[in-house]
Amino acid sequence: MRFAGGLFGIGGPVLEERVAMLLDLAGLGGVKTKIGGYSRGMKQRLGVAQALVNAPKLLLLDEPTSALDPIGRKDVLDMLTSLRGRTTVFFSTHILADVERVCDTVAILDRGRVVAHGPIDELKARYGVQKVVVEVTSDGDELAEEIGRQSWATAVARGSEGAIEITVADMSAAQREIPAMVAARNTGMSRMEAGEMGLEEVFVELVGGEPR
Repeated sequence: MRFAGGLFGIGGPVLEERVAMLLDLAGLGGVKTKIGGYSRGMKQRLGVAQALVNAPKLLLLDEPTSALDPIGRKDVLDMLTSLRGRTTVFFSTHILADVERVCDTVAILDRGRVVAHGPIDELKARYGVQKVVVEVTSDGDELAEEIGRQSWATAVARGSEGAIEITVADMSAAQREIPAMVAARNTGMSRMEAGEMGLEEVFVELVGGEPR
């Protein structure tokens, strides 16, 4: 850290204060182990801290959580989240769950071309599919088949614990007709709600889901 700071002409008390602050930010302030004994996640966090030693306005990261175990990923993402308001972080990744966790704005590329960009919620609203999740008190196989035959249902799948997950083209029609279909079968409905649209769905919608 001190060597990196020296390369930018930083020294004296300013450098010492910055090194201590950044090591604490990385969760490495009290670590006495040599870098060779660090886990991959610790090395990633140290690398981010080193890149911040000159207080850059823009930090570029390429796949910062690649090949990390879940704990290492969480630690790196927590560190990136803590930088909000201090510096602009621009990073590339194929792990869309990481993007949803830490990013404000997203750009989606397809073969090197930007096909969409904007705040995550805006992209979900613009490109994401609409879903309804239904749970009934009896076996839902026949209900799922009936729903699948409706013009407003573009896809039907069985989710965890027997839930029926429906991709819909007309949300108002689905909300109106599903309860009637459940009632006609003289069964109970324990849950009906709009499903969460993920960034992965937006990505697949935009790039076509073709093998790369």
